[in-house]
Amino acid sequence: MSGICGWIGFDAEAPVKSATLSRMVGTLRIAPEGTAVTVQHNGVAGAALGCKADDHGTAEWNGLRAIFQGHLRWREQDDQDLARKLGDARALLESYSRLGPAFLQRLQGPFALAILDDSRDRALLAVDRLGIRPLFYSQRRGTLVFASNARAINRHPAADASLSPQALFDYLYFHMVPGPRSIYAAQQKLLPGQYLLFENGEVRTDFYWQPRFEENTSLSTGQLRENFLHSLENAVLRASAGGEIGAFLSGGTDSSTVAGLLRKVSGRAVDTYSIGFEAEGFDETEYARIAARHFDTQAHEYYLTPQDVVDAISKIAAAYDEPFGNASAVPAYYCAKLARADGLDTLLAGDGGDELFAGNARYAKQKIFESYQVLPSVLRGSILEPLVFNHRLDAFPLVGKARSYIEQANTPLPDRLEAYNFLNRFPLEELFTVDFLNQVERDDPLNQLRATYRRADADSSLNRMLFLDWKFTLADNDLRKVNRMCELAGVEARYPLLDEELVDFSTQLPSSLKLRGQHLRYFFKDALKDFLPPEILQKSKHGFGLPFGLWLGSYGPLEELAHDSLQGLGKRGHVQPAFLDKLLILHREHPNYYGVMIWVLMMLEQWLRTEENFRSAAE
Repeated sequence: MSGICGWIGFDAEAPVKSATLSRMVGTLRIAPEGTAVTVQHNGVAGAALGCKADDHGTAEWNGLRAIFQGHLRWREQDDQDLARKLGDARALLESYSRLGPAFLQRLQGPFALAILDDSRDRALLAVDRLGIRPLFYSQRRGTLVFASNARAINRHPAADASLSPQALFDYLYFHMVPGPRSIYAAQQKLLPGQYLLFENGEVRTDFYWQPRFEENTSLSTGQLRENFLHSLENAVLRASAGGEIGAFLSGGTDSSTVAGLLRKVSGRAVDTYSIGFEAEGFDETEYARIAARHFDTQAHEYYLTPQDVVDAISKIAAAYDEPFGNASAVPAYYCAKLARADGLDTLLAGDGGDELFAGNARYAKQKIFESYQVLPSVLRGSILEPLVFNHRLDAFPLVGKARSYIEQANTPLPDRLEAYNFLNRFPLEELFTVDFLNQVERDDPLNQLRATYRRADADSSLNRMLFLDWKFTLADNDLRKVNRMCELAGVEARYPLLDEELVDFSTQLPSSLKLRGQHLRYFFKDALKDFLPPEILQKSKHGFGLPFGLWLGSYGPLEELAHDSLQGLGKRGHVQPAFLDKLLILHREHPNYYGVMIWVLMMLEQWLRTEENFRSAAE
């Protein structure tokens, strides 16, 4: 939990450096719970390292200094031996000294690290392959400042805390700010599997790891199943080492798998934590109870209320160092809080299964669109499309659906995935002020998606979509959500389904086994058919959603908070006040759909208020 921070290339008097580092370190922790360790080193060439974390290490050797946060594992035996003898941080330095940035390929586990070479004014930063541990950086006037928390960088004299209009636009498009951009114009984030080299006042980034998705395998289905189950159990065993361990249990395939295997490897009735809602279509505790009975876990439940949401909103907004609009952060927080009250310090989460093994409905939906492109072009262009787009047929109800299908089928991936994005449902001039639109590139969010989609080393569109979701759904969204909410509650989150052994296995599994026809997670579910309860294997995809849209129209305090937030946002010059009024009216007819955007806008205003308070406190 918490993180690391530091700089290189900024020279100042010792008291200034010490005070700066103290301010940065003090900003890393977002909650008072838990044990904090502070480590500070001041260097001779304007360099400094700081850490406020429970899972960290530091070392100095041969003119080099290292600091890391996370749970490092070494692939090679010589590194493992050295780490056992002298510690992981020292092993980092010796491996870096021999191999340069290539040493990162020898690392596994979630981590963020920094290595400083004071004498050469050189630094290396890196994060793990899936981006579980974040790292922000800012390079200005020959100084590199870095931190696990964006706000910690803003405590440095060389920082520029100006907000980025483009990042605000990205937030409203994605409901978070995807890397490498940060909400602050002068900051960036490292991407999953990426490192940064700082030398002679310049920054260079590159990837030390990118997956290669294979479509062919020489292994039989039986051998694949055996390898998968072995890797899955190993992953849970590694993730459950150390601490008082429990597990999230939503009742879905992933959380049930993790909870069941935790029960198996621990040999005891482990604690599992579930959240319920008194709202039709949102409560999934029935399935969580089925899994708990099946695996004989110590089940704990909490039913979330609208007042719980009201109580948590400002606290959750303040916990994130960027605006964050995923409403399921609320149940994640209360679930983690329940575990902390029971004395647990670690929760295993099921995030990653959908993205590794094709569990999201949009993957199957895209196959339906792709089938249209298989038809002969003459049939499509000369017969079907002229017929369907003939306006004399407008009176026939099915014609509209056929047009929508063809329009989407003719839209290439990944653009097609954004067909229902809220910002595509209205003219942007209706949503935003002219001044704000003049400061942003409207196509930039799509360009980000396209760049990541193209970067995937994969032959199938399914694997390209999975790689896209590793970045935008996992690293930028779900992992950020769970990490922050667990830390706010005072516990650590671990992700066994993102273990490198499982990730590597998934990249070698052919697309045809991940998604067979319209059967999501075909291989995953087939391999676990004798382990998971049949009800969970057969249930439809649900999620960990919050019935905010429904509660907004029925609970006064929540409605007041949302209205006040939207009124405040309307005065900032980004969003058209008239559109915010229209949104509240539209919500009455379609509470769930429009409730999502009201939440996203409300959380933006709440975050901007906490940002103003943060800046005032820092002055």
